[in-house]
Amino acid sequence: MTLMEVKEGMFLAIGSLSANKFRSGLTILGVLIGVWSVIAMSSLIKGLDDAVQESISELGSNILFVDRFAPGTDYEDLTEEQRNYKHMSMIEAQAIKDNCPAVLAVSPENHYWARGGNIIKYRDRKANRPAICGVLPDYQKVRDVSVSAGRFITDVDNNVRAKVCVIGSDIKDALFPEEDPINKEIRINNIRFTVIGVREKNETLFGGDDGMNNKALIPLETFMKLHPWDKYLTLTVSVASAEQMDAAREQMITVLRRVRNVSYNKENDFAVFGQENIREMVGDITKYIYIAMVVISSVGLMVGGVGVMNIMLVSVTERTREIGVRKAIGARRNNILWQFLVEAMTLSGAGGLIGIASGIATALLIGMLTPVPFGVSPLFLTLGFVVAISVGLVAGMYPAYRASSVDPIESLRYE
Repeated sequence: MTLMEVKEGMFLAIGSLSANKFRSGLTILGVLIGVWSVIAMSSLIKGLDDAVQESISELGSNILFVDRFAPGTDYEDLTEEQRNYKHMSMIEAQAIKDNCPAVLAVSPENHYWARGGNIIKYRDRKANRPAICGVLPDYQKVRDVSVSAGRFITDVDNNVRAKVCVIGSDIKDALFPEEDPINKEIRINNIRFTVIGVREKNETLFGGDDGMNNKALIPLETFMKLHPWDKYLTLTVSVASAEQMDAAREQMITVLRRVRNVSYNKENDFAVFGQENIREMVGDITKYIYIAMVVISSVGLMVGGVGVMNIMLVSVTERTREIGVRKAIGARRNNILWQFLVEAMTLSGAGGLIGIASGIATALLIGMLTPVPFGVSPLFLTLGFVVAISVGLVAGMYPAYRASSVDPIESLRYE
């Protein structure tokens, strides 16, 4: 097929679009919707994924976590022995701190989620479903926490089990919209606590609430006194530098196996994980979202393919006499076949281009009107256009074959 024939086929398709605007619009609508949904959804998913990855990076490149299981563990697949793994305790935290040279600090943390939600009140004002976390002073160093007012929890607060707290910015805004909260007495699940500090606001994806802003921190010993049944800790560990992450991980595994009496021939009954595990879990979720997106958008593309095939069959019927004339003056079957294939691909390609533009505009509009970020994937832009052309190619095969098979004598008699 020559370049001239390709150009001629494209011009004929464009002429058909112009001459039958409404019919052509309905023809490419399915392709347009399919490509639009792919581009719009992939742009939003990419934007969300980029924002989540940035939030993970903000945890710090030199942070490790220790718990019974790594993120993304399917608890239904655990054996009975694995389900009975011991939770972390202060013994493990102290052992890591004393025996791992690559570790700077260890922060044992215990989170409490009351059934129905925690209640934090000041006079007639109430915070919206806050979290409560028991921490040690090292939490500030490990998590790189800054206070915008007051001070952080100290060893003295922890040792005497003081009923003091550091509140997040959302709790401060809910309870003290126009007051200084420092040294004010609030009620946390109906127990009096004195506010000694306000955590600096954490700016994140959806307007700054990543959970930290809606969290009240209290001394760990106070937490354990109030909730003696809840002794299970998560350990957050700060490593001296990013270069020492592997060394710190190995040191921690060695120490924890010894402290937890893990036999040499058994696997670890704990997990030491960092950003890569969290990224992997997020990546798995994103992968399934992309698969769902492809399935949904393929419905529109299938409908578009049927529409293109239908309009091309109508076009073959309408132009039967034209096909006869072309064959009479020397056009071969291949010339007719490629002419109609190019027309079909031009129709679907036009729908693909409009779908790409509409998808980008939709994602951009959502990014402007909502906190959801905007991100364009060049891969999906290219893929959307290629798929649109492919739909036209597949849908145009039968009409093109039918056109190329028309008998020229019968075609010239056609009215």
